[in-house]
Amino acid sequence: MASKVEDFLTAEDESQIIEAIRVAEKNTSGEIRVHLESTCINPETGDAMDAFDRAAMVFDFLHMDNTKQSNGVLIYVAVEDRTLVILGDSGINDVVAPDFWESTKDTIITHFKSGNTKQGLVDGILKAGLQLKKHFPYQKGDQNELPDTISIG
Repeated sequence: MASKVEDFLTAEDESQIIEAIRVAEKNTSGEIRVHLESTCINPETGDAMDAFDRAAMVFDFLHMDNTKQSNGVLIYVAVEDRTLVILGDSGINDVVAPDFWESTKDTIITHFKSGNTKQGLVDGILKAGLQLKKHFPYQKGDQNELPDTISIG
């Protein structure tokens, strides 16, 4: 039986989301990752976790805090828990509007509620990318510091 995580996106959806990440990162030194897992569980203890705490653990595990300008953004989705967290590193958090991540989350959730998960993630990624481009424009020599693939836990 396939898990809800595997059913969450089709292979075509995944490739379009990865393309959105590439487009969003094209004009910035910032990094965007999408992480999907079934529930907010601490892998070490098996206990349920607060979604924000779990997203922070994944952020660390994916080395999102290792970017030169502290401008990594994680979109974390716990599919079965129906939970979404957007976590930005200190560099990007210091320069976006206080409600930016919440408004980006609302954009994604609106699509999720209408059954269009792929478009929700694409729109959220592109919205984050515009802020990254504004505050961390591409400089000659910038390198893609993190993979563009969707990580699955």
